[in-house]
Amino acid sequence: MLADRYLTDRPDASSRVFRAYRGVPPHYHRECDEYLYVLSGKGTFWMEDAATEAEFGPGDLLFFERGVVHALPVLLEEPVVFLTLDTPRRSPQDVVFIDPDAGDAARFMDRNR
Repeated sequence: MLADRYLTDRPDASSRVFRAYRGVPPHYHRECDEYLYVLSGKGTFWMEDAATEAEFGPGDLLFFERGVVHALPVLLEEPVVFLTLDTPRRSPQDVVFIDPDAGDAARFMDRNR
């Protein structure tokens, strides 16, 4: 489902190439702000309220402040490939899903490959 590769991994910031092949359920990050620059693919996202759902595509920059619930519920053209910047560094475990059935970061990645 997801492929995530760190390009830089420093305490102050990390950058990753992040690929999504299916929607990502509502979640937030405790430790960092997340910037997603869309390289390819299209989908929808929302922040704080599913009623604010909007489309994104190549060239768009999505910004999710730490603690803000967000989702990428629908992929319209996949895979979606993002260049991601996290400040400070985002550990791979810093994904908190709102629905406990979505699991934790490790189980979500393994379960949906």
